[in-house]
Amino acid sequence: MEKVLEAQIAGSILASCDAFYSRFLEVTRGAKLRFENADWHGVQIAAKKRISLYDYHVGKTAQQIQALAADTTAEQPFLQNIKCEYEALLQHYPNFEIAESFFNSVYRRVFKHTNIYKDQLFITNANRIRDPGYPNNFYRSYTRGGNFSVILRKIISGYTFTARWENLDRDLANVVDYLNQHAPKQLTDAKHIEVHMLNEVFYRNKGAYLMGKIFADGHMYPLVFPILNNEENEIYLDTVIFEKEETSILFGFARAYFFVYAPEPGAIVQFLKPMIPNKTNFEIYSAIGCQKHAKTEFFRNYIKHLNNSDDKFIIAPGIKGMVMSVFTLPSYDVVFKIIKDEFAPPKQIDHATVKAKYQIVKSHDRVGRMADTQQFKNFAFPKDRFSQELLDELLAVAPSVIKLTNSKVVIKHLYIERKMIPLNMYLEQANEEELDNAIDEYGNAIKQLAAADIFPGDMLFKNFGVTRHNRVIFYDYDEISYMHEVNFRYIPKPRYPEDMMMAQPWFAVAPNDVFPEEFETFLLSRPEINKLFKKYHSDLLDANYWKGLQDNISRGKYNDVFPYRRARRFERNADGDHTN
Repeated sequence: MEKVLEAQIAGSILASCDAFYSRFLEVTRGAKLRFENADWHGVQIAAKKRISLYDYHVGKTAQQIQALAADTTAEQPFLQNIKCEYEALLQHYPNFEIAESFFNSVYRRVFKHTNIYKDQLFITNANRIRDPGYPNNFYRSYTRGGNFSVILRKIISGYTFTARWENLDRDLANVVDYLNQHAPKQLTDAKHIEVHMLNEVFYRNKGAYLMGKIFADGHMYPLVFPILNNEENEIYLDTVIFEKEETSILFGFARAYFFVYAPEPGAIVQFLKPMIPNKTNFEIYSAIGCQKHAKTEFFRNYIKHLNNSDDKFIIAPGIKGMVMSVFTLPSYDVVFKIIKDEFAPPKQIDHATVKAKYQIVKSHDRVGRMADTQQFKNFAFPKDRFSQELLDELLAVAPSVIKLTNSKVVIKHLYIERKMIPLNMYLEQANEEELDNAIDEYGNAIKQLAAADIFPGDMLFKNFGVTRHNRVIFYDYDEISYMHEVNFRYIPKPRYPEDMMMAQPWFAVAPNDVFPEEFETFLLSRPEINKLFKKYHSDLLDANYWKGLQDNISRGKYNDVFPYRRARRFERNADGDHTN
């Protein structure tokens, strides 16, 4: 009888996984219509909806399993047999990666993130390694015959958009000109060129991206075509990207997830990996929207790294936060963050509010300026890898979420985030050119977040980080709010000269009042930083600038944020003609 029940439970979990992923693909498929109709508000709604699908289906499945097994004791052999039955179902299941993670999530939900054993979950190894010779029907191949513009036209014509092209001849000429001017000679002078283009289009925010690879005399280059909508039912090529570093930025951890129709996302990841070799599998899965499976991939990557290293976890460099305690493994490219039990003044928020702020970031458009996070519960670390200083720190500031065993440090609630250099530390050692770029980037980050309806709140340098691409990213979320929740004001003129000497303001201040004039006092004490900030971003010190952004947002107008430098965009005049 138990054998039948084990098979029934395994089948039920896989059927629920199918239901989840079918709904996921359904929402994803709508990206094409939203892009062609310039439905940018719909893009935001779909992003939030798609993220919520996983937890909904996992929760529903956990309830079903608990009802099925209500009269059965959850003993180890029973649980192991369920996994074996499930694993057998995945032997010829094309989307086995997502199915493994779904099984893990249901199991952890049923047991409230406890009772975790390797032989009952898909933890350290995938069900199987994806065949390198995976069928190639998810991409198209082109071989150059004659002029390169011919193959470009074939590539672009292979995609069907209902919106008409603004001026495709101009765009193709721009691509050829740009490649001739900027591409390496190995590419432009190659005798043999072959191009592989993914069939499915990647959509994100206001853009569509055609993703491919170009093989030139044995050398491989990414080949990415960003497409924009002029909001008059016309589309155009905005630039061409052929560098691995620039392609990596497209898949950055501070950007919203792509919408790409991927019935078998593992094949997409396999295709993309050579284009962005510095990205791990968990980063690529996350970038294409499979952020829950990305947690599984992260954990596998983390275990592998742990087994091949011997350094100790330490307190992360930088100024300690009032809300979060942050630690890291020096040899690993992430930080681990926990919420402290108590917050030092002037912080006046609770744990639930902090978690809600992090969830806002998860589902909001991060516009390349807010680091994505992954949330874990009951995350176990090897105790002997913790420095004593770190262990003492965690037990002092967050004893309620720390559980010690003889060999483990178990953290009940944990966030992971990509490691960056804290901006305050970067500025201390930056040369003149680096300082100039960092302050410009800092202001751009604030402006782009604000234009996307996020007010960072605490804008101290310590709450921002610098990536390896020298981009400035915000990563401290406990004081963020939506722009419409903030009242931007000018400081009232003093009534009397004595008002300026008072310890307290001579005017009433509400909790949501913000005075941009004060940013100079709190943020720009170093003269050289003050000068650079005013050179690039003096408007951030003006309340009317912020009110203008609020007005734009209220009218549904969101600024364009490009995941590539503006200088590489093709120029267009009012009639859509090339202006060079």
